[in-house]
Amino acid sequence: MASALHPAAAVGTISAAEADFAPEFDRPVPYLERTRDYYLALGYANPYVWAHYGEVPFQPLVKPLAESRLTLITTAAPYQPDKGPQGPGAPYNAAAKFYRVYSGDTARDHDLRIAHVAIDRTHTSMADSGTWFPLPALRRLAEQGRIGPLAARFHGAPTNRSQRHTLAVDAPEILARCREDGVDAALLVPNCPVCHQTLSLVARHLEAHGIATVVLGCAKDIVEHCGVPRLLFSDFPLGNGAGRPGDPQSQDYTLELALQLLERAPAPRTTVQSPLAWSDDPAWKLDYSNPARLDPTDIPRLRAESDRAKAIAEALRRAQLGTAD
Repeated sequence: MASALHPAAAVGTISAAEADFAPEFDRPVPYLERTRDYYLALGYANPYVWAHYGEVPFQPLVKPLAESRLTLITTAAPYQPDKGPQGPGAPYNAAAKFYRVYSGDTARDHDLRIAHVAIDRTHTSMADSGTWFPLPALRRLAEQGRIGPLAARFHGAPTNRSQRHTLAVDAPEILARCREDGVDAALLVPNCPVCHQTLSLVARHLEAHGIATVVLGCAKDIVEHCGVPRLLFSDFPLGNGAGRPGDPQSQDYTLELALQLLERAPAPRTTVQSPLAWSDDPAWKLDYSNPARLDPTDIPRLRAESDRAKAIAEALRRAQLGTAD
């Protein structure tokens, strides 16, 4: 008879090793928890409060995808040669941030970078823009007839910690530009944790005003906490929402999953997880902003770097917007 102190024995549990279970940490990275604990470890008080909604708008596709006009919305920034390192392996570079919505011609290529946001720099190198800005792949799909014609413009959304500014200024501006271009649906590819919140808020606004959306993201908990109609979740390091770097097949497959989700989602809060794995070893999930892995002697340096980045970002925001909000 099983002991009352060990009721699990009564149902025949076995050890993880016996069952060949995956490691306990092999699950989506808990970015909400990680970012809170990391900044507390650096000595910041009053942890950031992430956007969270109970109700989620939902706009089904009005036309078949092959007849629908799609656009792409990104948090990547146009390369600015005078703003320091922004290429593969570049450190976090707040000087390359932007705080106004921008748009670009979808008919040509663009040099967009993600050095200005907090992606995973340990496990990815920012060497292949196809992992965060799949415009060339979308053009191919339009040529093949899988989707209708691309909208004339794609749009860049500022990664703004101010939810108020995103909701009151940036999301309505992106909606207005989408309407000017006759957009039926939008693919949104965020990069850093705050990027995921930003584009979730934009997706909600577009859906509430008749434009279907799908977010291609790597921070599942942040997007689902905010609440969006459709999320294609890739369990990859931040900065790879559109597929693995140097792997066009992975990128094409990820886009196809997103398009199928756009077509078939039955209701809001539909999440589909890509079956693709980043690597055979899931230990990469333990590293990002994990205070348990910090060397205490590094904390003063990390805090100073963070303070410098915040000061640069605030100065840019004031210069571009005339306000810190």
